[in-house]
Amino acid sequence: MAREFKRTDRVSDQIQRDLAMLIQREIKDPRLGMVTISYVKVSKDLGYSDVYVTVMPLGDQTQEVALEQSLAVLNHAAGFLRKELSKGIKLRVMPQLRFHFDASVDRGRRLHSLIEQAYQQEQKRVTPDTDSDKPEE
Repeated sequence: MAREFKRTDRVSDQIQRDLAMLIQREIKDPRLGMVTISYVKVSKDLGYSDVYVTVMPLGDQTQEVALEQSLAVLNHAAGFLRKELSKGIKLRVMPQLRFHFDASVDRGRRLHSLIEQAYQQEQKRVTPDTDSDKPEE
């Protein structure tokens, strides 16, 4: 019988939880927007982990500027975060952290708006005028 969860899956889940706490509590850089870790993928040999994040801009920043600055801050702090993670997670080798933007949230938002537009257009086409269905008196 195969195991239900692979070791890399368990490690990636733990890294995601601990990393979210560390970013929230330890990184005080004002350029860092509101960061959400959506997914962590750890390589089979535990050599590296790809951390996918979404960023919400703070203040008058645009989405692109907030994303660029936040990824720069996170990649710069990757060594510090890796060292702090190794204190809480007992592994022989702590994976190197590589931060990436998670575009799936934006893709989902865009697809949702397209589906909503198509639905509204279909509703207008099916019921163009409700007054013509009423019987005349």
